Amino acid sequence: MEKIETIIVGGGQAGLSTSYHLKQLGREHIVFDAAEKPAHAWRNDRWDSFTFVTPNWTIQLPGAHYAGNDPDGFLPKPEIIAYFEQYVEKFDLPVQFNTTVLEVTRLDDGGYRVTTNEKTYQAINVVIATGSFQKPKIPAYSANIPAEILQLHSGHYRNPSQLPDGAVLVVGSGQSGMQITEELYESGRTVYLCTGTAARVPRRYRGKDIVTWLADTGFFDQTVDKLPSPKARFAGNPQATGKNGGHSISLHQYARDGVKLLGHIAGAQDGKVMFAPDLKENLAKVDKAEKDIIAMIDKYIEANGIDAPQEILPDLQDGYAVEVITELDLKAADINAIIWAMGYTADYSLMKLPITDEDGFPIQQRGVTQYPGLYFVGMNWLHKRKSPILLGVNEDVEHIIADMTR
Repeated sequence: MEKIETIIVGGGQAGLSTSYHLKQLGREHIVFDAAEKPAHAWRNDRWDSFTFVTPNWTIQLPGAHYAGNDPDGFLPKPEIIAYFEQYVEKFDLPVQFNTTVLEVTRLDDGGYRVTTNEKTYQAINVVIATGSFQKPKIPAYSANIPAEILQLHSGHYRNPSQLPDGAVLVVGSGQSGMQITEELYESGRTVYLCTGTAARVPRRYRGKDIVTWLADTGFFDQTVDKLPSPKARFAGNPQATGKNGGHSISLHQYARDGVKLLGHIAGAQDGKVMFAPDLKENLAKVDKAEKDIIAMIDKYIEANGIDAPQEILPDLQDGYAVEVITELDLKAADINAIIWAMGYTADYSLMKLPITDEDGFPIQQRGVTQYPGLYFVGMNWLHKRKSPILLGVNEDVEHIIADMTR
C-alpha cells in the first residue's frame, strides 16, 4: 500500500479548506474526489439559473475571502464554479479527480486503509469531507408513477425546456423546490407544489439583507447542543433566493400567482398522487417561523440601540383560501413531469467502522471521532448552524487541524 500521512475524502468546500491548511503547514496529504473537475455539487447538482442564496460576502474559504465589488450580490452558477477552480489552482492543492473512495477500514496497528477505484493507500489520518447529503431523496412509491411521466430529482433539473409540455408537480418547498417552482411558473407552466414546513424569511428587512441580520444576531453561531433533538439537524433551510439580485419568495405569493398548493405528499397509485390534508397547518408553521425570526432581529436591534428603519412585513393570507386537495389524477391534471425536491440523505457506508448514530449521522465532537486520526468536516450542524456553508466551514476545519497536528 502507498503510504500518505493524510487522506481527505471529498473535494468540496470542506475538503479544500482542509487541504489549504495542511498545504500551508507543509503536511503531506491528498484529496480524493470522485468528480472530473472542481465544484461538482455546484456544477452538476444545480440548475442553470442557480445563484448563491447567501450574499457574496459569506464566501469565506481560508485564503480566499470574497474580494469582488458586489459583496451584497449573489454569485451566479458559472462564477461559483470558477471560484472553486481558481481556489484549487491558486493554492496548488493536491486534488486527485476521478477517484472514488470505496471503503475506509482501521488497521490493527493504527492508521487506516483507504481503498479507491484505482489502488489502496495507508494513512495516519483520514478526513471525511463528503457532506451530509450524498443520495437524492426519492420515495419508494415513486415506482408507482406511470412510466410516461418524467421524474427528476431537483439535482437533475436544469431548466423548463428540459421538461415535456404540460403541468409540473414539484414535491418539496425548501429552497430548491421554491426556486424551481418560481422559474417554472414564470416560464408559463402550471405548477402544483407539495408544501412542507421549511421556514420563510424576507430577503431584506429593516435596511439589510436577512443573512446580514442573521449573522449579526448570532443565528448562524447556534451550536448543535441547543437543538430540541438530534433530528432537528435535518430541517430544511429557510425559503430564499438570490436570483435577479435577490427577492422575497412566499407560498402565499405563489398561490396568488396561480401555483396550486398541496399538503405533504403521501403516496402514489393507479395514476393518482395522494396528499395529506395539512396544507393550512404547513402554511401556519411557515408563517410563524418568519414571525419568530423577525422578532429575534427586532429584539437585537432594540437591545443594541441600532439605527434601523422600522418595517412592517405584509400579512400574507392567500394560501389559506386555497382548496385543500388530497388526491390528484395526474393525467386529468395534465401533469407530465414530477420534480422531487425533497433533499438528500447521508451515506457513510464507505466507513467500515461503527461511526454513525441511529439517524445515520457521524458520531463525533466537532468533527473529532473516538478513533485517533479520523475526522469529519462539512456536515450539517456538525458543531454550528453554519458548519456546512462557505461562511462557517473553516472554523470546524481549523479545529480538526489543531487536533491532527498537536
